[in-house]
Amino acid sequence: MDDYPVSVDENGLKIKPEKMEQEKLYHCIFKEKAMLVFKDSQDVMNCYEIEEKELVEKIKQIHSDDDLEKLFDDYLKGQDLNN
Repeated sequence: MDDYPVSVDENGLKIKPEKMEQEKLYHCIFKEKAMLVFKDSQDVMNCYEIEEKELVEKIKQIHSDDDLEKLFDDYLKGQDLNN
């Protein structure tokens, strides 16, 4: 996975923006947290940290970024976002 633009080591998150596609979500796990990285159409980097244990466990099962996007689509559909 040397070509994957997001990785972790003992010091934390490592990002290689030059290897990232715009508008694509990337992920890795660091210290029981899911780290999500996204480069938007303006080349602005966005990073999100998820600590919710149930969601982190689901993310750990993901093997492709397409599956990751589907997981979040399904997750958001299951949430009551009006509250």
